[in-house]
Amino acid sequence: MSQYYFPIVFIFLLETLRIAQSHPFLFNSGGQQRRPQVEWKIPEDNWTAEAAPRSIYPLLQNQYNQHQLPPVDGFQVVEGDEDEQALRRMHAARENATARTLFYYNKEESHLPPLLTKTIKYFNLQQVAFELETSVMSQVSCTACKAGAGLLQHYIRTGKSKEEIIKMIYQYCVNLKIQSARVCEGVSQLFGVEVIYVLKRVTIGPDEICSFIIGDACGDIYNPYHEWEVEFPPVPKPDPRELTLPKEAAPVFKVLHLSDTHFDPYYAEGSNADCNEPLCCRLTNGRPTTPNGAAGKWGDYRKCDTPQRTVDHMLNHIADAHSDIDFIIWTGDLPPHDVWNQTKEENLKVLKETVKQMTEKFPGIPIFPALGNHESAPVNSFPPPYVQQVDSSISWLYDELDVQWRRWLPASVSHTVRRGAFYSVLVRPGYRIISLNMNYCNNKNWWLLLNSTDPATELQWFIYELQSAEFAGEKVHVIGHIPPGHSDCLKVWSRNYYKIVSRFESTITAQFFGHTHFDEFEVFYDPHDLSRATSIAYIGPSVTPYYDLNPGYRIYYIDGDHDETTRLVVDHESWIMNLKEANLYDYPIWYKLYSTRAAYGMKGLRPADWDQLINNMTDSKELFDLYYKHYWKNSPVKPECDYECRKRILCDAKSGRSHDRKYFCEDVEAKIDESNKGWKDWLFSSISSSYVLYKKIF
Repeated sequence: MSQYYFPIVFIFLLETLRIAQSHPFLFNSGGQQRRPQVEWKIPEDNWTAEAAPRSIYPLLQNQYNQHQLPPVDGFQVVEGDEDEQALRRMHAARENATARTLFYYNKEESHLPPLLTKTIKYFNLQQVAFELETSVMSQVSCTACKAGAGLLQHYIRTGKSKEEIIKMIYQYCVNLKIQSARVCEGVSQLFGVEVIYVLKRVTIGPDEICSFIIGDACGDIYNPYHEWEVEFPPVPKPDPRELTLPKEAAPVFKVLHLSDTHFDPYYAEGSNADCNEPLCCRLTNGRPTTPNGAAGKWGDYRKCDTPQRTVDHMLNHIADAHSDIDFIIWTGDLPPHDVWNQTKEENLKVLKETVKQMTEKFPGIPIFPALGNHESAPVNSFPPPYVQQVDSSISWLYDELDVQWRRWLPASVSHTVRRGAFYSVLVRPGYRIISLNMNYCNNKNWWLLLNSTDPATELQWFIYELQSAEFAGEKVHVIGHIPPGHSDCLKVWSRNYYKIVSRFESTITAQFFGHTHFDEFEVFYDPHDLSRATSIAYIGPSVTPYYDLNPGYRIYYIDGDHDETTRLVVDHESWIMNLKEANLYDYPIWYKLYSTRAAYGMKGLRPADWDQLINNMTDSKELFDLYYKHYWKNSPVKPECDYECRKRILCDAKSGRSHDRKYFCEDVEAKIDESNKGWKDWLFSSISSSYVLYKKIF
């Protein structure tokens, strides 16, 4: 969730385009010599997946922990539990608080100057900014993207230097008061250089660029430079077997899932939480203009990241309440959202401090990390291995990841971590975890415009690892940051990933991602039979409250070591902290929001069970409303969800392949449209009857 610099660039470009259309002579080069396009060829890369050493010794020793599964008849408050009793007293205590309780704030209120408000209305740029921020794209963003890319390419062709283009971006950003001067400067300097470098070397135009970046909302334009297929070994796919429910009372692993910490070392209680920058709640945002505008002690529902004290309190709580966890999966995004102000040194400092804290809080417990899109500086910038220039190479990050992650991982992972920040580890005999770098599917990673063909050979290596696991009879869990079905994932990459999951459906028994900050999931289906679910991806909630959310984490119970193990997730719990009450009473309480089987009445958590849950939520608004409450982590400021919102969320759950919603969501959308149509017909009929009665009387 880091697209906050795109609206600034687009607004500048669209305003320039409007002026240029009004004054065509501005686009006339007037005989100025055009600068030739840079001829760029992909450097040769002879790396092969077979060259990477494999982890063959189990990393996790048998813990002999006896874990109790959550009850399936609903979550009960245990009498004598002091935290839960205090929580109930708090719920009954008040509703009239003010100041930092953050009960409500007016999201419709505009703080923009009149000139900018008019400009935004003229181009509908407010919608563009919102869509870029939420990754829910439409034709509006597509138009903005094409205008912006076209104008940048025009300036490059007519000989404008990168310094001139960056200066113009900065001046428009400041003069239109799109952001503060410091944000404008940071955005133009950090991202302008990279974008201009890439656009100088691509041979495609705005239509292809924007279809590549935005996806199906910008048309499915054929682009031969970004069409590729992974290769599978000539080994027949095993006949799929119907998954049985995990054996009752069998041993399980208890696993903690942390994601999207976004720890902000500069968070300041009482500072301005309602600023007009991408990240607030810092001393540099000044004092709040109203009492309710002050940042809370434990965090804030507005655009603010996680204070140090909240991270500390959460980790202390987990260490006490879940002292029996067997291992941890940690799916990335450690730095805060100040994307205009980040440096490599600052991001590495956050990485080192967070790894040190995790090591100290959970001594002796294996941690399996995955890389988020915020770890790089600038954000989303992950050049493939062939980019080796000192000022552009990503080795500054990957080399340090190898050093830090080696606290928990074996030496065999260094080869692939330093190449592309992905790895494979044998956890227990017959059970393997594969961590993928999902930034190579990130459509905000401009480097992929140069060549998106299986960056770092990651997917081909992934196939090699899965095929080896299939031969060895191992079950695999996949972890990563960006969910493969999310609109931030490139369509071509996601399509290839989906094929891999389908081919190895008997080997991959679960997937775990983060990035969205919500509590959700994605179901994968047989590409030739959409009635048959084949895999499930769990998307864990964020620790950060950014934004409108309560902090949260997940606990999974995974089928453990026994002769008939499935390695499926048997059940999972989501735990949250009620941020509003923590700030009100200065007493944060972490509590279990729900456990899955009990909350939704599910027999198990097999892919088919999750598919049935989607069908049930399509038919039952009451069940969907419960899911929506959990999706937002019981946030008191969550928005209302109309039928379009309901369609979108259920479609997200059915879409393990990105930018292909028409293919997966037709049935769900038709059912919801039909139910909504029935409501509209009833309303129209009622109004018509009332009108007829009125005419008869009068």
